[in-house]
Amino acid sequence: MTSTASRIVDALREALPAGSIVVDETELRSLERDRSGTARGWALVLVRPGSTTEVQAVVRIADAHGTPLVAQGARTGLAGAGSAVDGAILVDFSRMNRILRIDPLERLAVVQPGVTVQELAEAATEAGLFYAPDPVSAEWATIGGTIATNAGGMRCIKYGVTRESVRSLEVVLADGSAVRTRSDTIKSVAGLDLTSLVVGSEGTLALVTEATVGLRSAPGPARGASALFPSIDAALAAANEIATAASPPAVLELLDSFALAAIRDYDSTLEMPGDARAWLLAVTDARAGADEELAGFERAFAAHGALSSARAETSEELDGLFAVRRVLQPALDGYFGTAIHGDLAVPRAALGEIVAHAAELSERLGVIVSINGHVGDGNFHPIIAFDPDDADQTRRAHEAHRELLARAHRLGGTVTGEHGIGTEKLEALDEELSPRVRELQRAIKAAFDPKGILNPGKKL
Repeated sequence: MTSTASRIVDALREALPAGSIVVDETELRSLERDRSGTARGWALVLVRPGSTTEVQAVVRIADAHGTPLVAQGARTGLAGAGSAVDGAILVDFSRMNRILRIDPLERLAVVQPGVTVQELAEAATEAGLFYAPDPVSAEWATIGGTIATNAGGMRCIKYGVTRESVRSLEVVLADGSAVRTRSDTIKSVAGLDLTSLVVGSEGTLALVTEATVGLRSAPGPARGASALFPSIDAALAAANEIATAASPPAVLELLDSFALAAIRDYDSTLEMPGDARAWLLAVTDARAGADEELAGFERAFAAHGALSSARAETSEELDGLFAVRRVLQPALDGYFGTAIHGDLAVPRAALGEIVAHAAELSERLGVIVSINGHVGDGNFHPIIAFDPDDADQTRRAHEAHRELLARAHRLGGTVTGEHGIGTEKLEALDEELSPRVRELQRAIKAAFDPKGILNPGKKL
């Protein structure tokens, strides 16, 4: 450890309580990567602050030495935003894990960043309310992490992404000062919308130390219907009819033929007939009119040639339908040994074109390109399965991923709907964002973080 590094660690030890610092290299290595598996160097130290004041002390030490800071939640991200960079102080918010207040009158909760999404959702339910964001990793994903990435989930078609549920934030800026981005009122247009700017910024603008999030009235019991189709085009047509109905579903998910084949191999108890080429799941959580919504789903299935359909009236039956969706990733990961998990989004009118392009890539490049995910809001999660021990197949898989992202952009879409940029998709930004827009974003970064110490090399 260099003399500068020793001074930084000594200063952190003076500022934080005993047990709040990790310098052991073996432990650091185990904490340096999010689920993307990528890192851009080796961290110097990991700290676990327990309060906003302690976060401020850490940031001031980093500011004084020009040391990079990388905020971490549960490291469930898929783009590298929470992974280490060389010489960084990793800031783990797991000790800041309290739900400070739930206010039924104002329909809000005030929470620290280390609270998990599931913990908040359960606390809201106990108060007769509802926290809408639902990333797949809700059991482990933290509020701070989902704010940093503007996480989505299956309920986005009805409730939107995390940003739609965040009212205000307490953040620590790069100079160590703490500010609140706006009032906690439902409506506020005073000044620029710094809250929305910080949400999704992947820790490059500020460190979130407290969040005020909006809660909703509790929905009705979730009920759903699924259907199998003879073609993916038929499933897309049914999905578009359901998504544009007067009452949007709470969930609308699609699986393609590659996914169904992998699921058949992975779990034979999930009945996936060999003649099915696509699967749709539609869910309602309406307090009133749920029967009409379910009937509407089934009419759309039938109108577009569904081979069969199944209705789930109870939570147990619905869990049985969701079981098909839940095994998607492990089924395709295990098909050849690993997979690239994509995250593109396109306008609904372009869904068929991106699906057709995926099929063309599969045939031309000889790799599985499976199109699945949140068809209701156009946010597909293509999964490209390949053998990591086959260098040529690995190359072709990554080529397919690059081409798929490029096509999404040309269709008026985006290279990421909810996973974020991190380090994984930096090279794709130049195609999607104009030089002037990139310039504006870097100017905003410089205004928040003039020394460039907050999660450098990420997002922008």
